[in-house]
Amino acid sequence: MPNGIQIIDSWFASKKWKPFGWQIRCRDAFLENRSGLLNAPTGSGKTMALFLPAVIRWINQHPKDWQTKQKNGLQLLWVTPLRALAKDIEKAMQQCVDEIGLPWDIQRRTGDVSSAIKQKQKKQMPEVLIITPESLHVLLAQKGYPARFTHLQCVVVDEWHELLGSKRGTQTELALSRLRGLNSELQTWGISATIGNLDEAYEAILGLDAPGSSVIIKSDIKKEINVHSVLPDDVEKFPWSGHLGINLLPKILPILDKSGSTLIFTNTRAQSEVWFQQLLEAKSELAGTIALHHGSLDRNIRNWVEESLHSSLLKTVVCTSSLDLGVDFAPVDSVIQIGSPKGVARFIQRAGRSGHQPGSASTIWFVPTHALELIEAAALKDAVKNEQVESRAPVLKPYDVLIQYLVTLAVSDGFKPAVIFDEIKKTFAYQALRELEWNWILEFIKSGGKSLTRYDDYSKVQIDENGIWKVYDRKIARRHRMSIGTIASDSMLRVKYLKGGTLGRVEEWFVSQLNIGDTFWFAGRNLELVKIKEMTAYVRKTTGKSSKVPSYMGGRMSLSSNMSGLLREKLQLAIQNNHKSIELETIKPILDIQKERSTLPRTDQFLIEKSWSKEGCHLFFFPFEGRYVHEGMSALVAHRISKMVPITFSIAMNDYGFELLSDRDIPIEEALQNDLFSSKYLVRDIMGILNDAELAKRRFREISQIAGLVFPGFPGNQKAGKHLQMSSGLFFDVFTEHEPDHLLLQQAYDEVLQIQLDEARMRQALARIQIQEIVLNKIDRFSPFAFPIYVDRLRELMSSEKLIDRVMKIQKQLEKE
Repeated sequence: MPNGIQIIDSWFASKKWKPFGWQIRCRDAFLENRSGLLNAPTGSGKTMALFLPAVIRWINQHPKDWQTKQKNGLQLLWVTPLRALAKDIEKAMQQCVDEIGLPWDIQRRTGDVSSAIKQKQKKQMPEVLIITPESLHVLLAQKGYPARFTHLQCVVVDEWHELLGSKRGTQTELALSRLRGLNSELQTWGISATIGNLDEAYEAILGLDAPGSSVIIKSDIKKEINVHSVLPDDVEKFPWSGHLGINLLPKILPILDKSGSTLIFTNTRAQSEVWFQQLLEAKSELAGTIALHHGSLDRNIRNWVEESLHSSLLKTVVCTSSLDLGVDFAPVDSVIQIGSPKGVARFIQRAGRSGHQPGSASTIWFVPTHALELIEAAALKDAVKNEQVESRAPVLKPYDVLIQYLVTLAVSDGFKPAVIFDEIKKTFAYQALRELEWNWILEFIKSGGKSLTRYDDYSKVQIDENGIWKVYDRKIARRHRMSIGTIASDSMLRVKYLKGGTLGRVEEWFVSQLNIGDTFWFAGRNLELVKIKEMTAYVRKTTGKSSKVPSYMGGRMSLSSNMSGLLREKLQLAIQNNHKSIELETIKPILDIQKERSTLPRTDQFLIEKSWSKEGCHLFFFPFEGRYVHEGMSALVAHRISKMVPITFSIAMNDYGFELLSDRDIPIEEALQNDLFSSKYLVRDIMGILNDAELAKRRFREISQIAGLVFPGFPGNQKAGKHLQMSSGLFFDVFTEHEPDHLLLQQAYDEVLQIQLDEARMRQALARIQIQEIVLNKIDRFSPFAFPIYVDRLRELMSSEKLIDRVMKIQKQLEKE
């Protein structure tokens, strides 16, 4: 009789591989029908750790005919967040079963798979299906979907840490709850890299009624990551953000020469375009061996880049988070990170793209975009060594995702509310959902709720004589299937040659700032805008030098809570001169001037600097909490001061602090005596800042799309962003006036507080400031800490060329003084 373990062991031996102890523990738990969460680093063999046990079990269950081709139905469902990842997993799994002689079909079902293959899957499901959360919900929206899952034994959710903190994670939880509803014996496994809240990640993937036998299996592999910093020869005494990285380009070229292949990660798509352009200008021999990869490029271009890197045709790829999880890039030798990644987990993830096989070391080079980022570099080195990784908080009770899910079930075979309510209450996301909220949501999908009862388009679901809630209107069903998903980005315009192919997509707001004949740099090419027609920007190649680079609304990242804590710790070591860090040593001249002109704040101190210029009175605050917290805190401080005296402010911020500027004296001393940093009445005061509801309105646009209030249009015929904004804005105003307790309205305000302004973190920061000694320094000129914030405000007011000229003049003046 064949033994599955022996067959896999001999296949391993033929490859000269040996399973790790954690892989064997994982296999044994799987074969005992247990569910669980596997915690293992990138490139350690985690895919095979959960795929091979499914193969072993099948061989053991079918000892006589496991090598006979049969219609077995779907056995294993593999959920992955990225389509690019799906392709690689499919290839690796198919190669494995082919080599051991198991006649299984491994297939993908993602947005880029042809409709012909999807039709075949309708008739006969493969044994293994690799799918994204969105495509899984599309399956649930099809008639007779339970039949497809009749034979399903196990679901594996890959890269769970990536999905966990987003609405895509909630979407995954809901799909799992339905599959468990169809089969209470269903095995569920998650695969996650190290995160700060592994126990919470485990609860979220397995649901609240997880069997007692479920396990967390941690790999005992300590991935070796070599972190190097690229240091400037001379440190500017008054650093500012953005320009230093390009100045260090000559130091990067030797790294590219030494490495077999390199991924250069930037934090924004605009930055990747600039670096691609500058590298080619600096070294023209790179042409043909360097490429660009970011999420706005056409899918065909990205596929070509990925395949060319695999086949070693390309040596260097400049990329963004589009390759964070990326593809199983065995050939990558080195990774270069341009600018701070703002989080430890992201840095480790990117480092892991190199040395992406068991036992190999990863190498990453950190290139600061301004000198103070070297403090972050020093913090990252320690964090990587000590595995101090961020938590990913699961999204709780997003009503829009639940509304979309219920309509998904209603357009397929329909649902009985009591059954589905029981299932979703067992998910981590909706454990606190009250019956009152549930009934409101049911009424909303049935009639559109109190405000929209009169409009048929919003009465989507009807109840049949058996109490089953269904969508009968084919137009509503078709629109819904086309809108499934929780990623609502700003409206994008296709960028297409007048004669020829599509290059990718840019955000509508960027194109709206261009005139016909303007040039811009995109997809590594200098382009001239010829015309705009029906959400397409037609372009031709040009040779003009001065070109804009598209920037994207989601471009700026903020320091994670974990990173801001590590940053403050490193700053203390620098102040005490108690370190052996080359990075902190490099920025010593900056810290010396900061100390001389103002103060280097200790952990128990909170620094505020007050100074005057021709523009007026400047106040600089330094919480070191990250851009998002500073966005909320600066507005809060400005609001509280303006309640004391009639005053208006300009506000600027970076990850280290924020600035308030006014044309009159700012009474900071009086404000501090009035408990300026109290967290009492925090929500009331924030809501006072948001009285025009503009931030909530912006969040509501995404919510209204996910909940199906606004239809973004069919593929190739999307609505313009301004139309979507007008539609969602109209709903927002109607609900505000006629139904202020509308749950989606409530969700928009909650998301502003929780996500955009990070209320919980702001409370922690305010609590810390309350117990610190406040140091208020009146200085006659900007300090090195204040200068980059000042420059960030100027950046909004002038072109790049003018900004550089202005900054150079001010720097010279400050250094002379």
